[in-house]
Amino acid sequence: MFAATVFDTVLFRNIFGTEEVRECFSERSYVAHMIEAECALSKAEEAEGVIPGGVADVIAQHCHVSKIDWELLGSRTEIVGYPVFPLVEQMASWCPDEEAGYIHWGATTQDIMDLASVLQMRNGLAIVERLIQRVVQTLRTMAAKYRDTPMAGRTHLQHALPITFGYKCGVWLAGMQRHAERLEQIKERCLLVQFGGAAGTLASLGDDGVRVRKRLASILGLRDPVITWHVARDTVAEIVNFLALVGGTLGKIALDLMFMCSNELNEVAEPYVPHRGASSTMPQKRNPISSEVILAQSKILRAQAGLLLDAMITDFERASGPWHLEWTAVPTAFISAVGSLHQADFALAGLQVNEGAMLANLQGTRGLIVAEAVMMALATHTGRREAHEVVYKACVAAHEDGGSLLEALQEIEIVTSHLSHEQLEELCDPTKYMGTCQVMVDELLAQEQR
Repeated sequence: MFAATVFDTVLFRNIFGTEEVRECFSERSYVAHMIEAECALSKAEEAEGVIPGGVADVIAQHCHVSKIDWELLGSRTEIVGYPVFPLVEQMASWCPDEEAGYIHWGATTQDIMDLASVLQMRNGLAIVERLIQRVVQTLRTMAAKYRDTPMAGRTHLQHALPITFGYKCGVWLAGMQRHAERLEQIKERCLLVQFGGAAGTLASLGDDGVRVRKRLASILGLRDPVITWHVARDTVAEIVNFLALVGGTLGKIALDLMFMCSNELNEVAEPYVPHRGASSTMPQKRNPISSEVILAQSKILRAQAGLLLDAMITDFERASGPWHLEWTAVPTAFISAVGSLHQADFALAGLQVNEGAMLANLQGTRGLIVAEAVMMALATHTGRREAHEVVYKACVAAHEDGGSLLEALQEIEIVTSHLSHEQLEELCDPTKYMGTCQVMVDELLAQEQR
């Protein structure tokens, strides 16, 4: 049987994801975590004296995902609508009758499914964290290496002011650093144990319920939520929205790279691999494949974030449909985020930087990119308003005549009466007007080191 989505097909799966994250969110992994949750629950209940001693060990010894009858589990899930009841049926069939009766004691279907999902998300976040750190380290290296490499800063796709490529890398780096900080907070806040029983009140366990939940949290290494969160889905939404934020930052980087890879700019190129980015009809093509995939993934991630915000709006004490959105959005978001980070790691770590083209492009407007520098220098003599008008007219003249800003300025008496030829030459040199690019890069790198 062939897969249907880009995340699982032979053709696209390693472009849009990785084997590691697919395994993390695979069907087998999900069922294995449900079994883990049921075994942990019996262990917690035994520890709190709710079920007889020795039961948890017997259940754990007999229950393993390798025993699953997948066809039966699938057909029964289709009938029931949820996989937990048919899973418990199979687990009970593996165990002696006496111990089998204590499987799923006091739990409800959503408890077990949520626990499996949280355990998957915890493992998924570990993958995301590792890749974020790799991208952060790469960008840190790039920001330091290209700290002084001049290039054109662009606003509205037009030359604005000179910057350095290290500064651009630093802006990318700062965003990824903030994501690393967010992830630490999310791990503390959002990885909650779920155990509430039929309506979240733990009524079937009486006074023992809260103690069992706390013990279950300890066994699984999750945070105790104090109160059941069956219909309070902000933590799941926060995790997926975090992944969308990561995708947004990577999408911005990818968009920059795609423009910079264009023949007209030729400032960077994705790592060379024979035939990567090739065209079936145009042998000269070297398309920025990783950047294109990252940009697409950023949009996929935003869509999943929207679904999870919708899933937060639930009815009463058990959602009648919104919860189901998580089943599709959570795995999609994680696979997409990891796939995007994987592509970013590849593209940035081996990025080919054409410093010569950056300098040539910077000088391509013949000094117009530093019109602000001239205006500010002239403003100390004439006032800013008049200086702006004078320099604006010089820029128009340079555009129309095809000359340089320096040549146009030297034709204006009010300019030459206040600024010498040597001053104008220095003011019209784009490499002399970097602002605090280098200072900010230095502070960013020092801050991260601390």
